Amino acid sequence: MRPQIVLFGDSITAQSFRSGGWGSALADAYSRKADVVVRGYGGYNTRWALFLLHHIFPLGSSTSPVATTIFFGANDAALKGRTSDRQHVPVEEYKDNIRKMVLHLKKCSPTMLIVLVTPPPVDEAGRQSYAESIYGEKAMKEPERTNETTGIYAQHCVALAEELGLRCVNLWSKMQETNDWQKKYLRLMDFISRLKAME
Repeated sequence: MRPQIVLFGDSITAQSFRSGGWGSALADAYSRKADVVVRGYGGYNTRWALFLLHHIFPLGSSTSPVATTIFFGANDAALKGRTSDRQHVPVEEYKDNIRKMVLHLKKCSPTMLIVLVTPPPVDEAGRQSYAESIYGEKAMKEPERTNETTGIYAQHCVALAEELGLRCVNLWSKMQETNDWQKKYLRLMDFISRLKAME
């Protein structure tokens, strides 16, 4: 059986095999060496993902992945008391949940390469425009996610990676190094344009 690389995360991971996605690029890069398996769950936070952990990565399996990405935090960082309140996970719990995932994966295979990925930045204006295009006057008036708060979750993810000696992709910081990152890296505005074209 070929080695497996598992991508474990939320909807960003689930959509990684769309045209031009990072999952498909990874599968192409390792096409002769390993199978890339997507385990992305739309809307999930780290609290809910823990319930899946033993099903996706069973202890005692003879076919543990050689590498796994853990990519959560975008939903955990939803603001309490706003539209996506039920997805909110306090930042310290988020960090602890990621730690539990890592420790479980290390039990599955001590040699497994584990890469943490921080949540990406939030295009607050783009999310507002999207909400207004869908809900009109009923759209949320206050953001249910902010870039600043998501950045705090990203910092905790980076700190945990350093503490555990893991590799980490600081997507939150890296994306914002590029001018006009909202339009270059996020698909939200393209989606809005397609919706308006269908009206």
